[in-house]
Amino acid sequence: MLEYLYFPHDISTFGPQVDWLFELIFWIVIVVWAVVMIAMLVLMIRYRARPGRKAQYIEGNSRLEIIWTMATAAILLAVAFMSRSTWADIKEHGPPGQVFYLVNGKQFNWEFTYPGPDGKFGTKHDLTIENELHVPVNKVVRIDLTSKDVIHSFFVPNLRLKQDVVPGHVIQVWFEATETGQYEIACAELCGFGHSGMKADLIVQSQEDFDKWLKDTYAHPPAPPAPAAPATPPQGASPK
Repeated sequence: MLEYLYFPHDISTFGPQVDWLFELIFWIVIVVWAVVMIAMLVLMIRYRARPGRKAQYIEGNSRLEIIWTMATAAILLAVAFMSRSTWADIKEHGPPGQVFYLVNGKQFNWEFTYPGPDGKFGTKHDLTIENELHVPVNKVVRIDLTSKDVIHSFFVPNLRLKQDVVPGHVIQVWFEATETGQYEIACAELCGFGHSGMKADLIVQSQEDFDKWLKDTYAHPPAPPAPAAPATPPQGASPK
């Protein structure tokens, strides 16, 4: 339901699990909000100021406070328990990869490195392209994420995938896209003055189209990405 109202179209194999958790939390919040609003209206009407009516001092009710505190804790624990298996599947126990990439975040672009025809990284045949990630449909994609400068966040709304990208660390993520098309990759971490423009395209293709694109690109590789520009200090700040 929420996908049609608020969420972008889901193209991920684990998207339904993530959306279900969001819907569960959404309806819990809606019910609690409705109960609180109704209670406030009833109390405002019942205890409104009236001519000749004196104000009264009313002490708190310890029993009620304990009940709603314990109920809140029980709901939070239940949601945490129900979400544990979903996040374990996404973050810890993903399937073996079929396609592999290296991704570098830098101010303010994404660098995607494809292995050479031998499938190995770290050779002269590696292919690095800025802001354009091509993947085959219905294949498990595994990515090693890192950053060249500051913390970024690799965010693909249509895949329900978001992961911080940290300098000096390699963080692995995976996904399996179920529909061909072009989708946005954004940075979801404030990373500097150009943060809002740090976008890339995820292009999901059939295996045949992906193989053809890869072959043509290896034959005519684009110019290598320019080195990341140093961040400009704010006006008035003294350089170190």
